[in-house]
Amino acid sequence: MRITAKSEELIRRRMLLGLTQRELARLTGLSHAYISLVERSMKSIGPGAAKRLSSVLGKPVEELFTIQ
Repeated sequence: MRITAKSEELIRRRMLLGLTQRELARLTGLSHAYISLVERSMKSIGPGAAKRLSSVLGKPVEELFTIQ
């Protein structure tokens, strides 16, 4: 299973909430470098991290990520 970000939706939601990558990283326990790679679809993401991001961003996993 491979999970990748729907980049535009992920970035749009983060910005709509007024969060920087560093703030989102702090809220999720992930590094800001990892958030950056995920947002640019340069790195796939694990299910746990996807759930943490979707929870903080207030959207279902399916709306922010593609699961293949």
